Amino acid sequence: MKPFYSLLALSLAAGPLAAQGLTNNGAVLTVPAGATLYVPGALNNQAGSTLSNAGTVLVGGNLTNAGTLTSAGLVRAVGTANQTLTSGGASLAQLEIANTGPAGQNVVSVPADLTITQQLTLTSGMVQTATTATVLLPNTASVSGEAPGRYVQGNLQVTRTGVNSTTNFGNGATLNPGNNLGTVTVKRTAGLLLPNVSYGQNTAAPAFQGIDRIWTITSGNNPNSAVAVTLDWLPENDNSLSSFAAMQAWQAATPSSWQKAGAQAAATTTPSSRSFSFSTTVLGLLTVSNSANPLPVELVEFTAERQGEDGLLRWTTASETNNARFEVEASADGRTFSRIGQVNGRGTTSQRSDYRFLDRNLTRYQASPVYYRLRQVDQDGTATTSPVRTVQVPGATPKLLAEAFPNPHHSGKLTLRVQAPEAGTITVRVHEATGRLLWQETQPVQAGWNEQALPRAAELPQGLYLLSVGQARQQQIVKLVRE
Repeated sequence: MKPFYSLLALSLAAGPLAAQGLTNNGAVLTVPAGATLYVPGALNNQAGSTLSNAGTVLVGGNLTNAGTLTSAGLVRAVGTANQTLTSGGASLAQLEIANTGPAGQNVVSVPADLTITQQLTLTSGMVQTATTATVLLPNTASVSGEAPGRYVQGNLQVTRTGVNSTTNFGNGATLNPGNNLGTVTVKRTAGLLLPNVSYGQNTAAPAFQGIDRIWTITSGNNPNSAVAVTLDWLPENDNSLSSFAAMQAWQAATPSSWQKAGAQAAATTTPSSRSFSFSTTVLGLLTVSNSANPLPVELVEFTAERQGEDGLLRWTTASETNNARFEVEASADGRTFSRIGQVNGRGTTSQRSDYRFLDRNLTRYQASPVYYRLRQVDQDGTATTSPVRTVQVPGATPKLLAEAFPNPHHSGKLTLRVQAPEAGTITVRVHEATGRLLWQETQPVQAGWNEQALPRAAELPQGLYLLSVGQARQQQIVKLVRE
């Protein structure tokens, strides 16, 4: 029979039990609730041994488990030099990092995955995971105490269920979705100074780098609208960024395929923290840089002008990463775009690149202005659309365009959207499908796009109607369905 060693009597009679170094070789070692085991040196629970902790275990050296370890109590790392915690696949309910060694000598290394089921507390000292290891906090667990000089360096993963409102994951990510995302896992990789592992890098221009934190977010349900995101980091993860007035978030499906997420804005900074908020409809990998450190293809200029009977487009990139091509798109109404050509990209380059495209015979659009945009496509098929530019076409009569929404129309507000060739008035008529006029009205408009409410549409019974909009000699007819 294996010997059974209980520390209950010792702890109650003589206070905490101290051992310079402790190796459990085949025994069952129990630390009951209310008891404390203090090991100033290394604690080794060898194969075939059992360590059951319902109280408190203080370890000043390495903690290594190769046997059976159950810990519903607290494990506190209290060394004065670097320590290693190898759980052997066992989980800990509570772990406190209270290493008081000097900076650089106060690190608790985690070489393999470690699950904390209740609370991870950082009081002093660092946790450092191997690049392949992760500290895992399930739905019931939380982390506290991260601050300059004490945080999880490497991978810290937090899981939450039923994420349908503002949720702070505790590892520098806060999400506020517009729908129930289900179970969400946020894995933060920080402080490793590894390109496209812990910080985003422009592979065409390696000097362009983001903060030394990347969050990988997976959700059970995809967002059905923009998710408000706030990312927090410590000054030691600035990765040499010194300006925070114009920050940009980036999203990627895979490392190095970075795309802009949200708008550029200033970060909130204090001497001990940084914070940046934005919105995105796509999760995945997220990180932050400033405007001086763009991560993907960076379009620095895009112009469109008339050149005789043609339209001349020019654009410039500061750098490119895996850029396959630019697809040139045009539109007569600014809403429906069609591809009219393409220009090959330069792949990956840190050099400035200048491009041009000539769109011949602008009069074929029979509209003014003509709208242009670029669709930049990476080698993996990922695409980004540029801002829109316009070219005026002399002599062209601008088109009258109209649409109604929502269509089909159920109840409530119906909106008419009209592109008017000129300022003045439009005539709006509603006919039955048989052609009988039900009503008409005149509304003022400005040249360009206008939105007008049609409150009388709510009175229409169910059926099919013809909505006509006229100005001068032009007329547009929209089929309107009332359900």
